[in-house]
Amino acid sequence: MRQDEIWDAEAARHYDTPGEGMFAAEVLGPTVDRLAALAGDGPALEFAIGTGRVAVPLAARGVPVTGIELSAPMIAQLRTKVDADTIPVVAGDMATAVAPGEFSLVYLIYNTIANLLTQAEQVACFRNAARHLAPGGRFVVELWVPELRKLPPGQQAVVWHSEPGYVGLDTYDVLNQQVVSHHFRFGDGRQAELFRTPHRYVWPAELDLMGQLGGFALESRHADWTGGEFTAESRSHVSVYRLP
Repeated sequence: MRQDEIWDAEAARHYDTPGEGMFAAEVLGPTVDRLAALAGDGPALEFAIGTGRVAVPLAARGVPVTGIELSAPMIAQLRTKVDADTIPVVAGDMATAVAPGEFSLVYLIYNTIANLLTQAEQVACFRNAARHLAPGGRFVVELWVPELRKLPPGQQAVVWHSEPGYVGLDTYDVLNQQVVSHHFRFGDGRQAELFRTPHRYVWPAELDLMGQLGGFALESRHADWTGGEFTAESRSHVSVYRLP
C-alpha cells in the first residue's frame, strides 16, 4: 500500500471531523499554541500538511506556514479552506521534497513520520528538515510509543480502541518493525468499512539517534502538547529537536 494510494479522494473527503477527534478544540488548541510559541517570529514548514488541520489555525495566528504534501486530493481539500497565497504547498515526499525559503520551525505531527516505512526514509526526513531550517531552528515530531507491552507472546494484534460502530486494531510484524492500523466502521447491518494504514514504528531512543544523524540535539520531550511529563506509561510524545 503506497501512501499516495491510501490518501486518495475518498480519504480526503472523510478526513476532517470539525470539532471532534483530532479537530476538537482541546486537541487542536494546545497543538497550535505550542507550535506558535516555537516558531516565534519566523516562518514554519509542515511536513505532510494534509488538509490543513493544524496549518490553517496556525496561519490564522499570524505564523507564515508552508506545506509539503504527497497526496493531491488532500491538497485539494486544503484549497477549499485557504488559497496558495495564504498557505503555499509543495507536492512531494516529506523525506525528499524541497520548499523554497528558510524556516525557524519544521513540524511533523500525529504519528506521520511512521508513514515512512523504512529507517532510511525516516532518517532522510530528519535531514530534509535540517535542510530547511535556519541555524538554531527546531524540528518537532509528535509520535506514539509502540505498544508492544500489550502484545503477549504468540499474539500479533492489539485492539487499541473500541466503541459502538468502531473498532481500531494494530497488527504487528516485530521482526521488521512494521505495524498496520485497521479501522473498522460499521452500523446495524452486516456490512463494515475498513481503512488500513501501514507504519514503521519507532522507539524514542531510535528517533533521537535519527536526530543526531540529521545534525540535531534533543531539546525537550513531553507526553503531550501541554507539556505533560513524559514517563514510562506515556502513550505518545512531542519531541523538539534543535540545530546548533
